[in-house]
Amino acid sequence: MKFTTQLKIAGAAALVTSTVLAHSAYAQEETIKVGVLHSLSGTMAISETTLKETMEMLIAQQNAKGGLLGKKLEAVVVDPASDWPLFAEKARELMTVQNVDVMFGCWTSVSRKSVLPVIEELNGLLFYPVQYEGEESSKNVFYTGAAPNQQAIPATDYFLEELGVEKFALLGTDYVYPRTTNKILEQYLKDKGIAAEDIFVNYTPFGHSDWSKIVGDVVALGADGKKVGVISTINGDANIGFYKELAAAGISADDIPVVAFSVGEEELSGLDTTNLVGHLAAWNYFQSADAPANAEFIKEWKAFAGEERVTNDPMEAHYIGFNMWVNAVEAAGTTDVDAVRTAMYGQKFPNLTGSEAEMLPNHHLTKPVLIGEIQADGQFSIVSQTEPVPGDAWTDFLPESAVLESNWKELECGMYNTETKTCVQLNSNY
Repeated sequence: MKFTTQLKIAGAAALVTSTVLAHSAYAQEETIKVGVLHSLSGTMAISETTLKETMEMLIAQQNAKGGLLGKKLEAVVVDPASDWPLFAEKARELMTVQNVDVMFGCWTSVSRKSVLPVIEELNGLLFYPVQYEGEESSKNVFYTGAAPNQQAIPATDYFLEELGVEKFALLGTDYVYPRTTNKILEQYLKDKGIAAEDIFVNYTPFGHSDWSKIVGDVVALGADGKKVGVISTINGDANIGFYKELAAAGISADDIPVVAFSVGEEELSGLDTTNLVGHLAAWNYFQSADAPANAEFIKEWKAFAGEERVTNDPMEAHYIGFNMWVNAVEAAGTTDVDAVRTAMYGQKFPNLTGSEAEMLPNHHLTKPVLIGEIQADGQFSIVSQTEPVPGDAWTDFLPESAVLESNWKELECGMYNTETKTCVQLNSNY
């Protein structure tokens, strides 16, 4: 009996030892999972596929440096297929099935709005890399693209002050980003003395292709001889048809200049840009930016993705956001969302245009504003560039928003009313 007992004890000890060793081996193999939530099919694939590849490159580069917290990073890629409700489903899958530590993704605001309730419910973390309409501040999102005061407002000022535009056509895809941005711009233009009848607003569905009547309406707006300018919040592959119709109508940038907020180098790479020379885009980065960091980034991107590939603004936003996240994780010593969020405030990282980005307590970055003219080779000649501008979550140009402040570090609130001194608690669609 004594011998049998000794065998049982030895067997139990061996089982415990093997279990500990197996667990230790598993812990060593465990990865830090990074969710990549970008459309690889559908109308937005023209813009978002490149961002998926950008994340894969950044993760590969970090792994080549030794990973993070002693672990390798793993990209977990899903395809929401330009289907806005599917973004929410894929985000939930990433967090509850794949157990990702962070997500980088979305392009359109409607996709981000779809994801918001999910990540707030599950306390996830999303880095959103595209210019947007503002009027939002979630503790679960870091907005690394431009707010309106870092793109739309400066572009409008350029039209007014540099080009002498007197009438405005605000053309957008029919969803929240163009509608909210144009609401801000309409008020801003009226405050600048532009009459309501001199502002033409039009929205079209995603993937819209027949632009002849709309372009005709824009031309008719200038029948009285006043200079007309187009501010474009058209998204996705609908831009191809719009610019082709401009060219077919013989409209040059001298006739009716267009400034776009969602057209960059990637979108132009699929177009004949011969007839688009001189039209404009407003971003916070262009591939043509003359800075050593940018030259190195371009070199790395072409080596990774192909010599013919171009860079663009949302790629830079992912570059900044990813590196800030890495630094915040290292500072916190963990990927825990709450700890990383706290460590993100005040994070600084060089941007690709020669200055430095800083993450503010309102979850927005400081970003320079660049305006570029389209060139025949599909690149942009930078005609205007500012110093970094702090992103504003709530616009100063709508009365209901001007009194609001976002400060997650000190006030722990994304919608603080400075008049009533209270934090307004609303749902994800505020």
